[in-house]
Amino acid sequence: MRIRLRLVVPTLAVCCCLPTAHGDEPPPPLREMIGRISPDSLRGHVSFLASDALEGRGTPSKGLDVAAEYIASQFRRAGLEPLGDDGFFQTADWEYFSPDSAYVEIKVGDRTLKFDATSLSGQPTKAVDLSAAPVIKVDANNAAALAALTAEAVAGKVVMTEVPTPFRVPREKAAAANQARMSFLRRLDELKPALVLDVDRDSGTARGLRRDAPQGARPSRPMIGPMVVAVHSPELAEILAATPVGPTDAKATIAIGEPKARKAKVRNVVGLLRGSDPALKETYVMVSAHYDHLGIGPKDGQADGIYNGANDDASGTASVIEIASALATMQPKPKRSVVFATFYGEEHGLIGSTYYAAHPVVPLASTAAAVNLEQLGRTDDTEGPRVDAANVTGFDFSTVTDALRKAGESVGVALQKHPQNSDLYFNASDNAALARAGVPAHTVSVAYAFPDYHGRDDEWDRIDYVNMSKIDRMVALGVVVLANDENPPKWDAANPKTEPYRKAREGK
Repeated sequence: MRIRLRLVVPTLAVCCCLPTAHGDEPPPPLREMIGRISPDSLRGHVSFLASDALEGRGTPSKGLDVAAEYIASQFRRAGLEPLGDDGFFQTADWEYFSPDSAYVEIKVGDRTLKFDATSLSGQPTKAVDLSAAPVIKVDANNAAALAALTAEAVAGKVVMTEVPTPFRVPREKAAAANQARMSFLRRLDELKPALVLDVDRDSGTARGLRRDAPQGARPSRPMIGPMVVAVHSPELAEILAATPVGPTDAKATIAIGEPKARKAKVRNVVGLLRGSDPALKETYVMVSAHYDHLGIGPKDGQADGIYNGANDDASGTASVIEIASALATMQPKPKRSVVFATFYGEEHGLIGSTYYAAHPVVPLASTAAAVNLEQLGRTDDTEGPRVDAANVTGFDFSTVTDALRKAGESVGVALQKHPQNSDLYFNASDNAALARAGVPAHTVSVAYAFPDYHGRDDEWDRIDYVNMSKIDRMVALGVVVLANDENPPKWDAANPKTEPYRKAREGK
């Protein structure tokens, strides 16, 4: 695929206030700057960040720490200034809860199945101590049967079922499965079972029991329904399949300790490209991505269980690195300073970006705009191929989009508004934490949904690096436009959806 860089780039630079040396000299060589963003360099970054050696970059994990060191080394190589409390690292103590012990025993006839913590996962909110509790099988996918259940039949019992989840079905059925899950949990919350045992037929190992409680973070979605503990056991799945719906002769003994607070050291990685204008250099444009993913899950047959997260979001992280390296070569530098940040814990509810918004390393009131990068590498969108095109969340929420759209036109990338997902996904990535603080902040992506989303097959060799480099060139030009415009972006006051962000910007 050829990359078409049109001759209108310098014209765009002039009309969008790009710096000139003495006011009458031509604009800087933007074509040379964006030409430094190469498919091969992006491939190198992503192939390391999404390698098995980093074990899926779970939060917290050794792999996440290695990724942070790698990002810091690339910021150092580009000549960025460190902005953290520990060099390029903004450190935080992340608090979460997990029990000291967990045990499940199921007796069915003359068979006894025993499971320790290595076969259990879930988010326990309290201790559980059940001895030989009655078990009822419920068909979680049968809406009519769920409606017919009574509290007398369910209350105080252990419900054994296979809870619907979007991660156990083909992608095209994920939305329906997620809706079924929410409906099931709401209904079970009304019926008050002692516990729900979610039987996973596909594996015998698990990530363990943990309830995330990041300080100052907003959960990505509220926890509803009863406590659910997943048992990862093909053997128990066979018993479940052979058991009729309704009361059973099975008995469940379950002992889960009180969840205790744990702390882990986690790090955002933050660097600064100092601006060239004496006044505007004290204002900022942010470019960000999250560098975490899902870590290691249960093994499935020959699969290694590593969720490599190449597109989600090693692609965004590599793009932050590459754009930083390119912009650092500009002479003169952009007028505003540019903050480059990669966040931990996005997959746990935007906790790294939320921490940053609560503890900013540069003033949020002086942060003119933020461009977050997510899922830039895959062009095999489930709605059809996505080449030479990009999405932006909250497309018409602020004037940030105008700069990105004009930059896209100069490199042959169409910046588009998805009719449903543009607004729907605005609060689904790290831009949301900055937007809630009032900063005009959006997320750029290529595919909202792709076949291996949150799957084991999101590997580095499935990325379209040529297309990804074009998207990054658009972002780099757009950031320069935002950094050089003396008038900072504004939320659209005519759009009622922007009201909370406008009020935050105004300090109300």
